[in-house]
Amino acid sequence: MINLKTRESIRSVIIMEYHLKTPVPEKNIRKLKAGDLIYVTGTIITARDEAHLKALELYEKGRKPPVDFKGNGVFHCGPIMKKDERGAWQVVAAGPTTSARMDIFEDRFIEVYRPAVIIGKGGMGDRTAKACQKFGCVYGAFTGGAALLAARCIKKVVGVHWLEELGMPECLWVYTVEDFGPMIVTIDTHGGNLTADVGAKVNTARDRIMKEMK
Repeated sequence: MINLKTRESIRSVIIMEYHLKTPVPEKNIRKLKAGDLIYVTGTIITARDEAHLKALELYEKGRKPPVDFKGNGVFHCGPIMKKDERGAWQVVAAGPTTSARMDIFEDRFIEVYRPAVIIGKGGMGDRTAKACQKFGCVYGAFTGGAALLAARCIKKVVGVHWLEELGMPECLWVYTVEDFGPMIVTIDTHGGNLTADVGAKVNTARDRIMKEMK
Protein backbone atom coordinates (compact mmCIF):
# COMPACT_ATOMS: atom_id res chain seq x y z
CA MET A 1 0.00 0.00 0.00
CA ILE A 2 1.32 3.44 -0.95
CA ASN A 3 1.46 5.78 2.02
CA LEU A 4 0.55 9.47 1.84
CA LYS A 5 4.15 10.67 1.72
CA THR A 6 5.00 8.36 -1.19
CA ARG A 7 1.84 9.36 -3.03
CA GLU A 8 2.73 13.03 -2.72
CA SER A 9 6.25 12.32 -3.98
CA ILE A 10 4.87 10.52 -7.03
CA ARG A 11 2.45 13.34 -7.73
CA SER A 12 5.25 15.91 -7.53
CA VAL A 13 7.14 14.38 -10.47
CA ILE A 14 4.14 13.94 -12.79
CA ILE A 15 4.39 16.38 -15.69
CA MET A 16 1.18 17.42 -17.38
CA GLU A 17 1.10 18.40 -21.05
CA TYR A 18 -1.28 21.03 -22.40
CA HIS A 19 -2.00 22.22 -25.94
CA LEU A 20 -3.30 25.79 -25.74
CA LYS A 21 -5.16 27.69 -28.44
CA THR A 22 -5.15 31.47 -28.49
CA PRO A 23 -6.79 33.54 -27.27
CA VAL A 24 -6.38 31.41 -24.14
CA PRO A 25 -9.07 31.99 -21.49
CA GLU A 26 -7.68 33.01 -18.12
CA LYS A 27 -9.37 30.04 -16.44
CA ASN A 28 -7.28 27.71 -18.61
CA ILE A 29 -4.07 29.53 -17.77
CA ARG A 30 -4.84 29.20 -14.06
CA LYS A 31 -5.00 25.42 -14.43
CA LEU A 32 -1.32 25.29 -15.34
CA LYS A 33 1.36 24.47 -12.78
CA ALA A 34 5.08 25.11 -12.75
CA GLY A 35 6.75 22.16 -14.45
CA ASP A 36 3.96 21.52 -16.97
CA LEU A 37 4.77 21.23 -20.66
CA ILE A 38 2.81 23.52 -22.97
CA TYR A 39 2.39 24.01 -26.71
CA VAL A 40 0.68 27.04 -28.22
CA THR A 41 -1.36 27.17 -31.41
CA GLY A 42 -2.67 30.48 -32.72
CA THR A 43 -1.12 33.91 -32.37
CA ILE A 44 2.18 34.88 -30.81
CA ILE A 45 3.71 38.33 -31.06
CA THR A 46 7.41 39.08 -30.70
CA ALA A 47 8.27 41.89 -28.31
CA ARG A 48 11.60 42.81 -26.78
CA ASP A 49 12.77 45.84 -24.80
CA GLU A 50 11.88 48.60 -27.24
CA ALA A 51 8.50 47.15 -28.17
CA HIS A 52 7.53 46.77 -24.50
CA LEU A 53 8.50 50.36 -23.79
CA LYS A 54 6.68 51.75 -26.83
CA ALA A 55 3.52 49.80 -26.05
CA LEU A 56 3.51 51.07 -22.46
CA GLU A 57 4.17 54.63 -23.60
CA LEU A 58 1.18 54.42 -25.93
CA TYR A 59 -1.00 53.22 -23.05
CA GLU A 60 0.07 56.16 -20.89
CA LYS A 61 -0.95 58.49 -23.73
CA GLY A 62 -4.36 56.81 -24.00
CA ARG A 63 -3.52 55.15 -27.32
CA LYS A 64 -3.52 51.50 -28.39
CA PRO A 65 -0.79 49.46 -30.04
CA PRO A 66 -1.52 47.97 -33.48
CA VAL A 67 -1.96 44.44 -32.08
CA ASP A 68 -4.07 42.83 -29.37
CA PHE A 69 -1.91 41.03 -26.82
CA LYS A 70 -4.80 39.78 -24.69
CA GLY A 71 -4.93 36.00 -24.46
CA ASN A 72 -2.06 35.61 -26.92
CA GLY A 73 1.59 34.66 -26.59
CA VAL A 74 4.25 37.34 -26.23
CA PHE A 75 7.60 36.06 -27.46
CA HIS A 76 10.87 37.59 -26.24
CA CYS A 77 12.57 37.18 -29.59
CA GLY A 78 14.61 39.12 -32.13
CA PRO A 79 13.96 36.99 -35.23
CA ILE A 80 15.92 36.84 -38.46
CA MET A 81 13.54 37.48 -41.32
CA LYS A 82 13.79 37.62 -45.10
CA LYS A 83 11.49 38.29 -48.03
CA ASP A 84 10.89 35.60 -50.61
CA GLU A 85 10.67 36.11 -54.36
CA ARG A 86 7.06 37.28 -53.98
CA GLY A 87 7.99 39.86 -51.38
CA ALA A 88 6.37 37.95 -48.50
CA TRP A 89 8.15 37.76 -45.16
CA GLN A 90 9.59 34.39 -44.15
CA VAL A 91 11.15 33.35 -40.83
CA VAL A 92 14.78 32.24 -41.00
CA ALA A 93 15.37 31.82 -37.25
CA ALA A 94 13.39 32.78 -34.17
CA GLY A 95 15.29 31.91 -31.01
CA PRO A 96 14.25 33.27 -27.62
CA THR A 97 15.92 36.29 -26.05
CA THR A 98 17.06 36.31 -22.43
CA SER A 99 13.92 37.41 -20.60
CA ALA A 100 15.63 39.07 -17.64
CA ARG A 101 16.07 42.12 -19.87
CA MET A 102 12.31 42.68 -19.78
CA ASP A 103 11.85 42.06 -16.06
CA ILE A 104 11.83 45.76 -15.13
CA PHE A 105 8.60 46.42 -17.02
CA GLU A 106 7.03 43.01 -17.70
CA ASP A 107 4.80 43.26 -14.62
CA ARG A 108 3.25 46.48 -15.88
CA PHE A 109 2.93 45.07 -19.39
CA ILE A 110 1.05 42.03 -18.07
CA GLU A 111 -1.24 44.24 -16.00
CA VAL A 112 -2.09 46.50 -18.95
CA TYR A 113 -2.25 44.06 -21.88
CA ARG A 114 -3.10 40.69 -20.23
CA PRO A 115 -1.16 38.24 -22.43
CA ALA A 116 -1.70 34.55 -21.67
CA VAL A 117 1.87 33.29 -22.08
CA ILE A 118 5.21 35.07 -21.91
CA ILE A 119 7.78 33.08 -23.90
CA GLY A 120 11.53 33.40 -23.54
CA LYS A 121 14.62 31.88 -22.00
CA GLY A 122 16.33 32.14 -18.63
CA GLY A 123 13.25 32.76 -16.51
CA MET A 124 12.06 35.97 -14.84
CA GLY A 125 12.01 37.44 -11.36
CA ASP A 126 9.66 38.17 -8.51
CA ARG A 127 7.97 41.21 -10.05
CA THR A 128 6.89 39.26 -13.10
CA ALA A 129 5.89 36.25 -10.98
CA LYS A 130 3.60 38.40 -8.84
CA ALA A 131 1.98 39.93 -11.92
CA CYS A 132 1.41 36.46 -13.40
CA GLN A 133 -0.26 35.36 -10.21
CA LYS A 134 -2.46 38.44 -9.97
CA PHE A 135 -3.49 38.86 -13.60
CA GLY A 136 -3.49 35.28 -14.94
CA CYS A 137 -0.38 34.74 -17.05
CA VAL A 138 2.37 32.12 -17.20
CA TYR A 139 5.98 32.15 -18.31
CA GLY A 140 6.96 29.42 -20.77
CA ALA A 141 10.68 28.68 -21.03
CA PHE A 142 11.71 27.82 -24.59
CA THR A 143 15.02 26.07 -25.17
CA GLY A 144 17.80 28.52 -25.94
CA GLY A 145 19.65 27.84 -29.21
CA ALA A 146 16.61 26.16 -30.78
CA ALA A 147 15.89 28.99 -33.22
CA LEU A 148 15.24 26.66 -36.15
CA LEU A 149 12.82 24.56 -34.09
CA ALA A 150 10.87 27.70 -33.25
CA ALA A 151 10.88 28.79 -36.90
CA ARG A 152 9.39 25.44 -37.98
CA CYS A 153 6.45 25.99 -35.62
CA ILE A 154 5.68 29.36 -37.25
CA LYS A 155 3.26 28.72 -40.08
CA LYS A 156 2.52 32.26 -41.23
CA VAL A 157 3.75 35.81 -40.82
CA VAL A 158 0.52 37.71 -40.29
CA GLY A 159 2.04 41.17 -40.03
CA VAL A 160 4.82 43.43 -38.82
CA HIS A 161 4.58 46.74 -36.98
CA TRP A 162 7.11 49.44 -36.05
CA LEU A 163 9.71 47.88 -38.37
CA GLU A 164 11.08 51.18 -39.69
CA GLU A 165 11.13 52.76 -36.25
CA LEU A 166 12.54 49.92 -34.15
CA GLY A 167 14.25 47.63 -36.65
CA MET A 168 13.91 43.91 -37.37
CA PRO A 169 14.90 42.50 -33.93
CA GLU A 170 12.88 44.95 -31.83
CA CYS A 171 9.65 45.47 -33.76
CA LEU A 172 6.41 43.54 -33.42
CA TRP A 173 6.18 40.43 -35.59
CA VAL A 174 2.78 38.73 -35.55
CA TYR A 175 2.91 35.00 -36.22
CA THR A 176 0.41 32.22 -36.62
CA VAL A 177 1.95 29.17 -34.96
CA GLU A 178 1.08 25.51 -34.61
CA ASP A 179 2.08 23.54 -31.51
CA PHE A 180 4.76 26.09 -30.72
CA GLY A 181 6.94 24.41 -28.14
CA PRO A 182 7.66 22.47 -26.12
CA MET A 183 7.86 25.02 -23.33
CA ILE A 184 8.17 24.40 -19.62
CA VAL A 185 5.98 26.52 -17.37
CA THR A 186 8.49 28.03 -14.96
CA ILE A 187 6.18 30.73 -13.56
CA ASP A 188 2.54 29.87 -12.89
CA THR A 189 -0.44 31.70 -11.38
CA HIS A 190 -0.07 29.95 -8.01
CA GLY A 191 3.18 31.55 -6.89
CA GLY A 192 5.45 28.94 -8.47
CA ASN A 193 8.74 30.13 -9.96
CA LEU A 194 11.07 27.27 -10.87
CA THR A 195 13.94 29.59 -11.77
CA ALA A 196 13.85 31.24 -8.36
CA ASP A 197 13.54 27.84 -6.65
CA VAL A 198 16.60 26.49 -8.44
CA GLY A 199 18.53 29.66 -7.65
CA ALA A 200 17.70 29.35 -3.97
CA LYS A 201 18.82 25.70 -3.91
CA VAL A 202 22.08 26.58 -5.66
CA ASN A 203 22.78 29.37 -3.17
CA THR A 204 22.04 27.08 -0.23
CA ALA A 205 24.37 24.42 -1.62
CA ARG A 206 27.08 27.01 -2.27
CA ASP A 207 26.84 28.37 1.26
CA ARG A 208 27.03 24.85 2.69
CA ILE A 209 30.10 24.00 0.60
CA MET A 210 31.82 27.24 1.51
CA LYS A 211 31.14 26.60 5.19
CA GLU A 212 32.53 23.07 4.97
CA MET A 213 35.70 24.36 3.28
CA LYS A 214 36.53 26.72 6.13
